[in-house]
Amino acid sequence: MRVHLFLFKRFLYLIPVLLAMCFLCFLITYYIPGDPARAALGYDASEDMLRAFRSTHALDRPFHVQFLRYLGRLIRVDLGRSLLTGNPVIKDLAKRLPATLELTLSSVLIGTIISIPIGVLAAIRRGRSIDLLIRIPSFFLLATPVFWSGILFQLIFSAKLGCLPFGGRLTEAGSLIPITGFLTIDALLRGEPALFWDATKHLIMPASVLSAMLLAIVTRTVRSSMLEVLSEQYIVVARAKGVPERAVVFRHALRNAFIPVITVIGLRFGELLAGAVVTETVFQWPGMGQYAVMAMSRLDFTAIMGFTLTVCVMFAFVNLMVDLSYSLLDPRVKLD
Repeated sequence: MRVHLFLFKRFLYLIPVLLAMCFLCFLITYYIPGDPARAALGYDASEDMLRAFRSTHALDRPFHVQFLRYLGRLIRVDLGRSLLTGNPVIKDLAKRLPATLELTLSSVLIGTIISIPIGVLAAIRRGRSIDLLIRIPSFFLLATPVFWSGILFQLIFSAKLGCLPFGGRLTEAGSLIPITGFLTIDALLRGEPALFWDATKHLIMPASVLSAMLLAIVTRTVRSSMLEVLSEQYIVVARAKGVPERAVVFRHALRNAFIPVITVIGLRFGELLAGAVVTETVFQWPGMGQYAVMAMSRLDFTAIMGFTLTVCVMFAFVNLMVDLSYSLLDPRVKLD
């Protein structure tokens, strides 16, 4: 019952957040310089064609009329129709969502698997050479732009070594009939090991580039959280009782150090979705980020709003899962 009440309260809190975000995004897109009608029809379109296009899509109406009209569609789970593709935005996003999720979840998996053990190692070897060897690269990764590291990876692993493809999801597009939309999983489900390896090779570079900043932040968070927990009184008592160091670190300390780590991963997930815009553009990854970039270049405000709302809802859902995980990791944390 407590969980249901918690979920209901969080849902109520989410409504004003989404409304405020929707209003701000709509306000920004409304006042961006440029003519969506001209961008959609081209520079050869006549004035009559432009007027008809603006009238059809209500682009000639005042701001409040357009916003209320958009909210009315949003209540019916209608994100409008893209000016770029002519399709409903929700269908365009649903088609590209699995690609973005596969990339984002893979980057989270890579970053988490690598960062947690090296963060623990840096904490238990504090002040030693291995600690410095771990911390210095983390500062470098934090300061490295995604587009720069992406181009660097392409130059090294694609242009020079030729071991990984430049971009895309498969060498031959359309050679795998999707089931879940996650091409690596779909290849395994259909018993196609060659396609699985091909999809994996296409995924390695963008997922690694996208996970770089997460790896650096989680490593530092694990290290600082472990150092704080290892100085607690119950850890001192456990060591005094002769509990093996491995059990002290992994059974007693690591679990209690996980709460701030989970928080950081949850917060970074939304940033990874936003960072996928750059990564998908660099690696020609056909996900929502690439769709958003194309929409921005054509002033497709309906598609931009749909992408922004989708990312916001996904970010809120991940944060909700993070809050629920607190009570699982630490029974002292109560859901309010």
